[in-house]
Amino acid sequence: MKTKHLYVWVLIAIFIGILTGHFAPDFAVKLKPLGDAFIAMIKMIISPVIFCTVVLGIANAGDMKKVGRVGAKAILYFEVVSTFALAVGLVVANVLKPGKGFDVNPASLDPNAVSEYAKKAQDQTLVDFVMHIIPKTFLDAFTGSGDLLQVLLIAILFGFAMNRLGEKGKPVHHFIESSSHIFFSIVNVIMKFAPIGAGGAMAFTVGKFGLDSLKPLLALMGSFYLTCGIFVLLVLGLIAKFTGFSILKFLNYIRDELLTVLGTSSSESAIVPLMEKLEKLGCSKTVVGLVIPSGYSFNLDGTNIYLTMAALFVAQALNIDLSLGQQLSILGVAMLTSKGASGVTGAGFITLASTLSVVPDIPVAGLALIVGVDRFMSEARSLTNFVGNGVATIVISKWEKELDLKQLNKELG
Repeated sequence: MKTKHLYVWVLIAIFIGILTGHFAPDFAVKLKPLGDAFIAMIKMIISPVIFCTVVLGIANAGDMKKVGRVGAKAILYFEVVSTFALAVGLVVANVLKPGKGFDVNPASLDPNAVSEYAKKAQDQTLVDFVMHIIPKTFLDAFTGSGDLLQVLLIAILFGFAMNRLGEKGKPVHHFIESSSHIFFSIVNVIMKFAPIGAGGAMAFTVGKFGLDSLKPLLALMGSFYLTCGIFVLLVLGLIAKFTGFSILKFLNYIRDELLTVLGTSSSESAIVPLMEKLEKLGCSKTVVGLVIPSGYSFNLDGTNIYLTMAALFVAQALNIDLSLGQQLSILGVAMLTSKGASGVTGAGFITLASTLSVVPDIPVAGLALIVGVDRFMSEARSLTNFVGNGVATIVISKWEKELDLKQLNKELG
């Protein structure tokens, strides 16, 4: 299989997966291990890749002042764009009102359907979140929860210490640089199995939940996908145009990765190929190594859109009128709860349960209305998160004056 034709095979696999899930659901459900195995292989190698990339990025920066500057610019960009994403979701939900007409009686809701998500949401506190970022041991960041924030923290400390050692740190620098080439090569081998993983994951999704389950909530599904499309083409499109490139050409350039994300419903499944392509586009290794890992925790545009739209949908379906103040409260809390939500399926739903806690009028049991289609909306969340982080890296690279525009235009052309 030629890597440059990978997107064709992934597209074919997704199509076959949908047909299998629809016409042979019992068999399709048994294909779940194929998707799980592919994502597991990616997660197996992603931590050392991120570690090497961040450490080398800091080493190439030369000093921690530059690292701090890039980090500060990235956080500022993340917060501004994330706010736009939340606002867009809020506006579209108010205009289209996808939950209007459901007239659901809150007493008829089954709280057990979302009890697992609600419990996880209640268990999350700010202190727990902060402590979760700090691994128990150095190796636990790689062998424990697999949280990229932990790997990012370890990598920043390691890179800073290596820089302070100067010449004494050169042997370690060379070792990590050589190791990174091996890890990237492993990822390239794993990506050849992307069609199998994407096809199996899509077959399971359709076989488990069925296309018929989409019909009752088609308004919410359609509104959400439309909103994500508007955000990518208009908001990110304008940002891209201002930066000096076309969002459509960029989407075409990363089509292989987009189809992998679509099939697996996880933006982490293509994070390494994305970093490789961003460097080929002319982004500096330092910016790529710092922005992409941090963006996967702090720049989740698709998740932000989902949080506000889903919260308002539940309120509308239950005939609960939310004041402007309550809606703004949801927006504000979502800015916090969305941080640290990974690109793995299910994280967005737990985050939504945490967000709803700010409005006691909306029962958490109301999430039972959308639990059946959450898996289908996860694709749009992951795709939007993925594209948003790619655009962010190019923007920060130009902001740092470390973007080769000639290389960018050549690659996209």
